[in-house]
Amino acid sequence: MKKIVEYRKLIGADKDIKLNDLKTLYRNFMKEYHPDKFQDDDENKAGAEEKSKKIIEAYHTLVSISAETVQANLENYTKTISTSGISDIEYKSKRLRIDFADGSAYEYIGVPENTYVKFINADSQARFARRHICTSFLYRQVSKTGVAV
Repeated sequence: MKKIVEYRKLIGADKDIKLNDLKTLYRNFMKEYHPDKFQDDDENKAGAEEKSKKIIEAYHTLVSISAETVQANLENYTKTISTSGISDIEYKSKRLRIDFADGSAYEYIGVPENTYVKFINADSQARFARRHICTSFLYRQVSKTGVAV
């Protein structure tokens, strides 16, 4: 969650920003910090490259967790968590990635370690995930049918 707050602060977006407004902010930042703008100035070009990478990462993350994106993908998400088994999991720094058998993968943000431990030790990880993770934590799709998003 801390990273999301940092991303919002970097771009200047509030929690309820619409996708069109987020896209406008992103484009304006990229016009200002695009490395091609600094062709003859290596020092500023390096700084612009670093800043643009951070802006791109922030933009993609904020788009993937926005209410509009979540709503647009809700039917597919519900189908995945209801019918697909879990093929792999990864937990790092309160971020839980669950890869599903249908090829989709979702990252759940802000998952406490004790919830992760209960998930690992559950008799049915898929059922535990549906009840305690998939509907409880902020999430974003990180891959779909084996292709990174």
